[in-house]
Amino acid sequence: MGTEDSTEKNKNQRTGPKKLSSDAARRLSDFTMPRSVIRLIPLAIITGILGALIAIVLMDLIAIITNFLYYQKFDLTLISPRNNTIGWWAVPIPIVGGLIVGFMARYGSEKIRGHGIPEAMETILVGGSKVEPKLTVLKPIASAFSIGTGGPFGAEGPIILTGGALGSVLAQFLNLTSIERRSLLVAGASAGMSAVFGTPIAAALLGVELLLFEWKPRSFVPVAIASIVADMVRHFFVSMQWMKAEPLFPVNKILPLSGAGLGDAVILGLICGIMAWVLTKAVYGAEDAFRKLPFHWMWWPAIGGVIVGLGGMIQPAALGVGYDTIGDLLTKNIGLTTLISIFVVKLVIWAFALGSGTSGGILAPILILGGALGGMMGLVFPGNSPEEWALLGMAGALAGVMRSPFTSIVFVIELTHNTDLFLPLLITVTLAHFISVLTLKRSILTEKVARRGFHVLREYAVEPLQVLFVEDVMSTNILTINQGAPLSTVHSLVINNSNMRSQRLIPVLTDDGKIVGAVSWQGIMERFLKGELSGNVDDIMIKDIITARPEETLRTIADRMAEKQIGVLPVVDESGKPCGMLTQFDLLIGRDYMLQEERKRERVLKIWSIHKFGYLNNISHLFTLSNNESHPEKKIKKSGKGDAKIE
Repeated sequence: MGTEDSTEKNKNQRTGPKKLSSDAARRLSDFTMPRSVIRLIPLAIITGILGALIAIVLMDLIAIITNFLYYQKFDLTLISPRNNTIGWWAVPIPIVGGLIVGFMARYGSEKIRGHGIPEAMETILVGGSKVEPKLTVLKPIASAFSIGTGGPFGAEGPIILTGGALGSVLAQFLNLTSIERRSLLVAGASAGMSAVFGTPIAAALLGVELLLFEWKPRSFVPVAIASIVADMVRHFFVSMQWMKAEPLFPVNKILPLSGAGLGDAVILGLICGIMAWVLTKAVYGAEDAFRKLPFHWMWWPAIGGVIVGLGGMIQPAALGVGYDTIGDLLTKNIGLTTLISIFVVKLVIWAFALGSGTSGGILAPILILGGALGGMMGLVFPGNSPEEWALLGMAGALAGVMRSPFTSIVFVIELTHNTDLFLPLLITVTLAHFISVLTLKRSILTEKVARRGFHVLREYAVEPLQVLFVEDVMSTNILTINQGAPLSTVHSLVINNSNMRSQRLIPVLTDDGKIVGAVSWQGIMERFLKGELSGNVDDIMIKDIITARPEETLRTIADRMAEKQIGVLPVVDESGKPCGMLTQFDLLIGRDYMLQEERKRERVLKIWSIHKFGYLNNISHLFTLSNNESHPEKKIKKSGKGDAKIE
């Protein structure tokens, strides 16, 4: 019985994470890839097929409704309402669509309201990725009526939710975990987007940047497979030519920008970031205005329809999904007055319609608004083509509003198959994203989730518990007792040892020093208070003791503690002898280590030493760290009491 000398422990102080033995390091993986992912692959293929089919059906429904109401014919060709000739009779059409959506939301499911992506995020965060099966029917029908009657929305948002619902429903019929259901939900969502736009890479990236809330192969692989399959199905059914490489929005040849053009890309990126703020405030300002109305929300989409109908009389190009308008922005030299009209009218009717709670997506409207803004700036920037600036504006708008920068870049490239603007795209997207994050706490997507009482954190980072090991933070100055020790003797040790409240658990050892069990100091004190200190530790020790190894990561130990619902583990070496103790509070050291890296500021190199001592004789001072800054990383120390600090 006894404790390890604290001075011996201090000999093993290390700076930052420890270097493991080669065998221990080789047993660890840089990615976690459970074999259960393999059985998700056929399910992802099925989800991709279903997601593509539901996307095709929805687009056909929108085409049928639009052609019937605006052109009085039955046709599956997707067409814009902007060329209708029915005059003022076009105003009531969006109102009728709003009434239908409101009725379906009230008596079918309120979850069909909105633009789809926030609803998918909420389901993932708090719903265990379990979507109601009826949403797979109600959401596409409601969206078809909302968009087909002139609603200024894209079909991608509803399809993302519907595809996600299909994936989730399929998963609910099987014995899967919540994480596996999430993978299939996002796989369905990405499949829907891939099928609408023919952008499989951007669809998979959207799943990673927006919906998965992790960057792991177990999620990315099923999502990517579903996105690929959906795009293949789209090509087969739409063009009947297998893998036809034709962009949705072909553009004219664009020349790379000069140095001055790159400066203009900086300006456009800043403006797109400001536009993201305007769009977000407009949508939720409209929603707040509707909440003040003295009647049921069922009627709000009809009121939004009034604004849509009147806006369509001013600028018909703002109605509907607007794919033809996007094409015009990318291929035609549109006048400044028309661009302003499209931007203002689209912004107003889209904000009010979306704020009313109707059903519709946001990707296509953002593309139109960003394209119109970019086109206007292209007319201002000297010597530049408005079409190429419309393309940059679309990417900047997506990056600012949705805060998915890589998706934005890849998305516009896949839509147009133009690869001549990589550098200006990166400039515009980066600045738009930066300004948006700087000026808005939440995006247009996460704001809706926050208003329902949930918080979304979209930052991905290496978890501190994954890079620190048990031996980095464990207490090595521990009290141990021998097997068969009298309880009265153990009680005296507990009373006289100041470390016990932090150690909490006392390993019980055999004669050769191997651990066979443990007793808690609380158990010893309870025996003392009851006057039951007769007998020895073998009578009360925990025999099925759960242990940790020095080379295990803190994340592994945290999972073990959570699973077993315990707060302290003895640490044993390969021979089974105890070498330390780890508590749940020690796990916080990993986070503290990361906080120190984020917050501690220090000047490692000192230029003034060159002037003070001379360059030739004292150049080594420039590359030698001072005593107080001997290493830019932190030293993790454990005192004998088990308290931790970082120096």
